[in-house]
Amino acid sequence: MFMEFIERYKKILLLLGFVGLTMLIGYFIYALFFKPAVGPAPVTGGLQSTTTGQGLPVAGTGKGQVVKEIGEPAPVTGEADGQPARQASATANGGLTETAEVSGLPTIGATTAGDGKELQYYNSADGKFYKIDDRGEVVPLSDKVFHQVQKVTWSPVKTEAILEYPDNSKIIYDFESKKQITLPSHWKDFSFSPAGDRIVMKSMGNDPDNRWLAVVASDGSQVRGIESLGDKDSTVYPAWSPNNQMVAMYTEGIDFNRQDVYFVGLNGENFKSMTVEGRGFDPKWQPDGKELLYSVYSTDSEMKPELWMAQAEGDQIGSNRRKLNLQTWASKCSFAGTEALYCAVPQSLDQGAGLFPELANGTVDRLYRIDLATGAKKLIAVPAGNYTIDNLNITADQKNIFFNDRSTGKLYKIKLK
Repeated sequence: MFMEFIERYKKILLLLGFVGLTMLIGYFIYALFFKPAVGPAPVTGGLQSTTTGQGLPVAGTGKGQVVKEIGEPAPVTGEADGQPARQASATANGGLTETAEVSGLPTIGATTAGDGKELQYYNSADGKFYKIDDRGEVVPLSDKVFHQVQKVTWSPVKTEAILEYPDNSKIIYDFESKKQITLPSHWKDFSFSPAGDRIVMKSMGNDPDNRWLAVVASDGSQVRGIESLGDKDSTVYPAWSPNNQMVAMYTEGIDFNRQDVYFVGLNGENFKSMTVEGRGFDPKWQPDGKELLYSVYSTDSEMKPELWMAQAEGDQIGSNRRKLNLQTWASKCSFAGTEALYCAVPQSLDQGAGLFPELANGTVDRLYRIDLATGAKKLIAVPAGNYTIDNLNITADQKNIFFNDRSTGKLYKIKLK
């Protein structure tokens, strides 16, 4: 009788089970992302020494307290006075600013080079690299054609670059010697040393036991494993520090709104850890390596990314941690030496943009300057045009700022002075 009942009503029971499972998944999504969060209980004392698992390094106690916040939240109105500008200014003065098209074709990998006044980039249309000198003239960086380059990682000396292709092949090319070296396709997430002679990267074997954070010479030789990655790939960030102390960072969750950041050295150094207030860790080193800029999102920010800075050198790791009160990603910022930080800040962000960055693909960005000595920030330019800004580059004399528009890939310039 029971089996006959099951057979007769099997479809109905399956339907009821599917509906119940759908409701349960829906509740979990609500509870995880949209339910108001209860603040974490106060933590007494410091963090204990922690192993990161899968061979990643041990980190000591960090300084997790928030020291201060910099200024009031940045305005998201139009020009500096909130009123539309009548005419675009030739140079950035806080309002609508003339925005010159540098390349009418899509480009990637733009970077300042030479004495910091020149710009070099890859033209996706013809497959060549070009240089814009300080007189504004565009000249080929090389006569060689590189078809369908998807990503460019420049050496700090800007004469070498790692080029990545859609088929996952990768090469190192030296534009001075015109030498090319093929890299294994299972290497990824490259970061050059300050001198450009070594590279930290992830070597991703098919077996989790054969995945490594590794260092290799810039000619592709002398590969050395630093730490086993195991299944921690998504939370390991190769980023060689400018002061040569660290080669990567690793995050480990405390709760939904907090993570510990561990710093990885070349020789198993026992660096302090640092607590960050959110997820979606996006780091960028200050040029001298003494401080770290990063963005994270949390329920406190409606899951929108927020910028923070903290000291990240020696015994000072995690100290002087402060929120900059700008809602954007660290990857949309660029340092001008150690005195200033320039950031593209969306005029508005939807709730959850930190968790789903694609929500910001059509946002209109404005440019801010943060004085790193005083913490003062200022709206410097509203680009004349609706641009979603990527890949900011500031010339060494802080006279020009270059950026790509995400939707078209075209390269633009704004005069700062």
